[in-house]
Amino acid sequence: MDPRENPTPRAILEALSRGEVTVAQAEEALAASQIGHLGHTALDLQREARRGRPEVIYGAGKTPTQLVEIAGAMLDAGQNVIVTRLKPEGMAALMADFPAEKITDNPTCGFLHLGKSPPRKRGGLVVVLAAGTSDLPVAEEAALTARALGSPVETAWDVGVAGLHRLLSRGDLLRRARVIVAVAGMEGALPGVVSGLVRAPVIAVPTSVGYGAGFQGLSALLTMINGCSPGVSVVNIDNGFGAGYLADIINELGDGDVPHQ
Repeated sequence: MDPRENPTPRAILEALSRGEVTVAQAEEALAASQIGHLGHTALDLQREARRGRPEVIYGAGKTPTQLVEIAGAMLDAGQNVIVTRLKPEGMAALMADFPAEKITDNPTCGFLHLGKSPPRKRGGLVVVLAAGTSDLPVAEEAALTARALGSPVETAWDVGVAGLHRLLSRGDLLRRARVIVAVAGMEGALPGVVSGLVRAPVIAVPTSVGYGAGFQGLSALLTMINGCSPGVSVVNIDNGFGAGYLADIINELGDGDVPHQ
């Protein structure tokens, strides 16, 4: 067992059972494998072992120096790095420090994916829909998150209910989806309409797009919560990351080979 590889608790215990490490060494390795202490941050280095997905860095509010230190510690631990809601200065700092590690970047929604190995792939398809072009930053965050976690993703933009024919023309794509993320502002009607057309579960994402009576997304949120079509779950306003994360979980469950915890 090489301690530089940041072994999982299981690997440490297996090394102990083979006599490769002492009880004291195993105890020390187990303690070190759980948390990465950086002073300003305590990294949960075993989240992927527990949940199948690594800790995700919320970029807003962190300094470029903090972001670089966090990402560097995660990369040193052999983990893929997903960062959301990055400001331009944080994005620039990470791209400058880890240019060879970049897998995906999207300045529009502040998303960056770094890593040394490609993510695992699921069997099913996640489809992300955006009602309008103004909803794209949130929709792109959802699509990029699900893709970075390992799900195949396809998208359809500007398919809001104001031009219903645009949505109906994508019927084949909707029917191929294992799970659908529907992103909409204004009145937030898209997820309910989509749910009435397909068998797949729908994750509704209200956005803060709209005029004054939209109340920064509250109107869309209430529409989605009160929808009459069953099979719709709702995440918080503008929470594309949460929708993409949940979509990947649902997609993995559909593969039927999720390991018992």
